[in-house]
Amino acid sequence: MNTVLNVKDLCKTYITNKRQNNVLKNVNFKVNEGEMVAIMGPSGSGKSTLLYTVSGMDRMTAGEVEFCGKNIEKLNDNDLAKLRLDDMGFIFQQMYMLKNLTVLDNIILPAVKSTKTKESRAEITERALKLMKKLGIEDIANNDINEVSGGQLQRACICRSMINNPAVIFADEPTGALNRTSSDEVMEEISKLNREGTTIMLVTHDAKVAAKCSRVLFIVDGNIKGEYNVDVNATLRDRERALNNWLMEMGF
Repeated sequence: MNTVLNVKDLCKTYITNKRQNNVLKNVNFKVNEGEMVAIMGPSGSGKSTLLYTVSGMDRMTAGEVEFCGKNIEKLNDNDLAKLRLDDMGFIFQQMYMLKNLTVLDNIILPAVKSTKTKESRAEITERALKLMKKLGIEDIANNDINEVSGGQLQRACICRSMINNPAVIFADEPTGALNRTSSDEVMEEISKLNREGTTIMLVTHDAKVAAKCSRVLFIVDGNIKGEYNVDVNATLRDRERALNNWLMEMGF
């Protein structure tokens, strides 16, 4: 199985008011192609910082991150931005979209800006509409973003994250701003993408969300303190129960 993300001795330090804050301390892990990995831990443990650093949204202080064989620390800002645009997808808790564009135009924007393919705008639009139909939101294509529900908007964000056929989707609390029904619906779509072969790394505080992943990394004070392999053949309820027991053992 191919390794798409290889993290070695990753450190991230911030200097605030002349004080050094070591947010990540010698973090090591791998993500293989087709995996769905959850990052869990207490508030302030470094979960989001880890996600932002391994995806190149934030520069590391020390260590190495190989993304599909490329050492992202050795890339200049332009090449790193191109890598994020072409080969990574992003889903956030807050559904960032441009207010002056329709839902469809927001979805196709990364593909229009990318040089990864030579598709025409019409071909990109056709692909986007197929993605929207797949996620059950094709009827809101021409809506403004303030005319749709939170669940619909997050599914549109999933479509946008997929438009350039990324090697990995990074998701930071993708259900955090949704009610339980919308959360379940969005996680089902994310899980479906994973079952179809998309590699996903997500940050969550919700064991119900993490139980749908294949592996859970537990981070405390910038260190990975434990790793849990989810029994994907068990029922979802049994997975949640087993994961919650393990999280209690880890002090969560």
